Amino acid sequence: MSLFVVLLRGINVGGRNRLPMADLRSALTADGLDEVRTYIQSGNIVLGTPARSADVVGARVRAVIAREFGLDVPTIALSTSALAEIVADNPFPYETDHRRLHAIVLPQAPDASTLTWLAERQAVATAEDSDDRVTVIDRTAYLHTPGGFGTSALAASLISGRSPLVDGTARNWATVTTLLEMCAP
Repeated sequence: MSLFVVLLRGINVGGRNRLPMADLRSALTADGLDEVRTYIQSGNIVLGTPARSADVVGARVRAVIAREFGLDVPTIALSTSALAEIVADNPFPYETDHRRLHAIVLPQAPDASTLTWLAERQAVATAEDSDDRVTVIDRTAYLHTPGGFGTSALAASLISGRSPLVDGTARNWATVTTLLEMCAP
């Protein structure tokens, strides 16, 4: 049995794509997944399965949600080791306020044009004397917003519908580390 973390994108936001976590846990358990646990209402799932592929796990969860709730919810599944790697690779380990650090997990590593787009956004933020920073490692964009996520122009550009990161899903660092703790034996 392997543990996976599944991140759902765009649920329970602004009254759209309502997906009660208790109902989701029941549906996933009924579909044969084990040890199904959720964390807060924004679509964070830890589950056990004999499957070995994160892509297979993500597709299975997405199919259950479509079948049981009528929603097409993008999913990103991570093995426990992949999530541990995201935590270990944190380029901003000095930030103690976990609300000021976010991991935007992408379906795959960004291509060259996306990296160029991110560098351009970072250059604009720097030119505007912003302390906000984005650093990409593998398939995760780490966003540090010392002045706060909600007031960050860089954050707003990275999560906008026009961003090439739109297929990713963002979690604050407290959520990321809590999910990893939930995977501990």
